[in-house]
Amino acid sequence: MIRQTRVAFRPLAGAVAAVMAVVLAATAGPAAAQSTIRDTEIEGIIRDWSDPVFVAMGLDPAEVEVLLVADNDLNAFATRGRIMGINTGLILRTEDPNQLLGVIAHEAGHIKNRHTLRDGAQGAGMQPMIMSMALGALAILAGEPGAGAALLGSGQYFGTLGALRYLQSQEGEADITAARGLEAAGESGRGLVSFFENFRSQEVFSDARRYPYFRSHPLSGQRIEALRRPVEAMSNYDQVDSPERMAQHALIRAKIQAFMNPPTQTLRTYLETDTSFPARYARAIAWYRDGQTQRALDATDALIAEDQDNPYLWELRGQILFEEGRPEEAIAAHRRAVEFLPDAPLLRINLAHALIETNDATRLDEAVDHLKTATAREGDNTLAWRLLSQAYSSQGKEGEARLASAELYFAAGGEEQATQFALRARDMLPRGSIEWRRAMDIVLASGATMDDIDDLDAREERRRERGPAILPPGA
Repeated sequence: MIRQTRVAFRPLAGAVAAVMAVVLAATAGPAAAQSTIRDTEIEGIIRDWSDPVFVAMGLDPAEVEVLLVADNDLNAFATRGRIMGINTGLILRTEDPNQLLGVIAHEAGHIKNRHTLRDGAQGAGMQPMIMSMALGALAILAGEPGAGAALLGSGQYFGTLGALRYLQSQEGEADITAARGLEAAGESGRGLVSFFENFRSQEVFSDARRYPYFRSHPLSGQRIEALRRPVEAMSNYDQVDSPERMAQHALIRAKIQAFMNPPTQTLRTYLETDTSFPARYARAIAWYRDGQTQRALDATDALIAEDQDNPYLWELRGQILFEEGRPEEAIAAHRRAVEFLPDAPLLRINLAHALIETNDATRLDEAVDHLKTATAREGDNTLAWRLLSQAYSSQGKEGEARLASAELYFAAGGEEQATQFALRARDMLPRGSIEWRRAMDIVLASGATMDDIDDLDAREERRRERGPAILPPGA
């Protein structure tokens, strides 16, 4: 289920704050409304396609973060920390899976060749730009997706600051690295060439008229031909996308359009005469977003009847019911989704959320179990930590609730708030317990020393011995 999140920046200190201040000034306006999206189904498909290519390129897939940026502009990027972002607008402009995989491989080529780290090679004037891109991506990973996307995915950002103009030699290197990685993984590089070929006209456009992607990745006929020759000579050039992949690509496009576009636009794109699975899926989502709840449920149930083991259809049914204010009914659907895909953190979070919203105390233990499993896999998921804090508080477990709040702020980069909640949790949790030690870890991660903590404990003990302050009459 596609979820979008918009979060404002927290205060930053020192040189980082100075860089952010410049970038925020440049991205004020439409960019502020951007966000990243999370969807287990889309993320899973893209990782299934791309992970073997990452391995073939010598990258550890677990270390490569792929972000989906909710932006209709054609754009993608790679930045520090092995982070890449793909705009939904770029995905929708790919004609087949191989083209999308080619773009992903190209961005992985920049990561493999460490182009994002070559600040000096691109001149001192580029350093704040690259720093800002890295900060934006890290902000998304740390729980600031709206603000991070404003830095990374904004056409206005690239137009205002002149874009990340990679050297042509770096673009060529990334192209060849991508082509070799695709070949080693048994994939064709044809899609990368054809994707660039589709936008050859960008070469003659002014910066103001170019897609952001081709401002930051300068395109030329010479570059396309330099890539075409080695790709055509590779043994997998004639490999074609399987029918399964083509169906997955159509599903990704349908799902993105159904969630990102107005429902009326989706229903014009996917007419009821189109009985394909992606079209029916898109219409069900459009009716749900349009408030036609029963029609959406009927359409979803019809899809489930044909594929009862599909966790994402059960997830959609659960989300329709949940957002209609029917969490009790949503539980069964979300539970089926988790049964079919128990390793998906987002599905467990959906189920836990529905359990909590029933206000039934007997369901809190189950909600806590699901949230603990989810946070073990996604320790930076701020929604999961917030729900866990809420569940613990409802159970009267105030120490655990404060620790969950500390984890929330720690994941989001709110060091001061994380430390405050961790200190409160430490005083409420059994000394030496796993939870107590985790609270101590968060406090120490903020830069505090054991001497600082001992001093804090001594001052707290003296305060207790003095007892409550007695105020003078009339105070």
